[in-house]
Amino acid sequence: MTNAAKPGLFDMVILGGGPAGFTAALYAARAGLSALVLEKLSPGGQMALSHQIDNYPGFEGGIDGFTLAQKMEEQALRFGAVTELAEVRSVELKSDPKVIQTSEGVYYGKTVVIATGAEPKKLGLPEEQALTGRGVNYCAACDGMFYRNKTVVVVGGGNSAAADALLLSRVAERVIIVHRRDTLRADKIDQEPLKNAKNVEFRWNSEPAQLLHGDRLTGIRIRNRVSGLEEEIPCDGVFISVGRQPSTTLFAGQLELNASGYVTADESTATSIPGVYAVGDVRTKPVRQVVTAVADGAVAVHMAEGYLADREG
Repeated sequence: MTNAAKPGLFDMVILGGGPAGFTAALYAARAGLSALVLEKLSPGGQMALSHQIDNYPGFEGGIDGFTLAQKMEEQALRFGAVTELAEVRSVELKSDPKVIQTSEGVYYGKTVVIATGAEPKKLGLPEEQALTGRGVNYCAACDGMFYRNKTVVVVGGGNSAAADALLLSRVAERVIIVHRRDTLRADKIDQEPLKNAKNVEFRWNSEPAQLLHGDRLTGIRIRNRVSGLEEEIPCDGVFISVGRQPSTTLFAGQLELNASGYVTADESTATSIPGVYAVGDVRTKPVRQVVTAVADGAVAVHMAEGYLADREG
């Protein structure tokens, strides 16, 4: 469901139609601001790929990500926000107004909210995409509960992998960490609980070689990088935790990004450019969940209202 927008000037142009973006659109529209959401594919972003979301308040039986995304979009549109399916090709964030070149024309914004998100890095194995949601997972906080009393494999050795493995150790019967080095890269404070957990095992110097499956994942074959020997591990789920890649290529050279490519912004969502705000997974933050994304969207509009009032006052 979209309301096509004609190219023109808006109080707020929102780049990305995930939970953060549509919350910003909702709050902006209800505040009387003209708000445009630019989304290149379909509403929801990464959330739309989740088959079941149980940790978003208000849905006691859970809800699938695609349906939740549709509801968020419809709510924003009801108050007058506009959505355009368009690919953003370039931006000029330091200009006044800000200029957004898209596949559907040029849009101008008095303020811009960046809600382009971040994607989990993939292993690049055959069938990885096809098995996503059928045994292959990228978020333990989102999907860990489905593996209660089961066997899971965590691929990775950084802080995210350690946190995922620790969370899974509380629900799964057996957790096997596969890491390409001989020691974890995670902070030591995160390593100790894993080493003390009785249901956590390690496969050092190893990397995934093949995903085993029928209709869904049945196991994983790993290869030792030192000996070359391979091992098949039967398991119910694999959690790939080798990092995330923020969608910030368009903003390089304009906005301040951290070493990992995330937009530098604190809880105010304000970026290094006045009138530009970063929300959701794309900004620097400790927790990336749907509930924190929607909070960002609300905060960004509050900040933008103050910015616009100062300019027009």
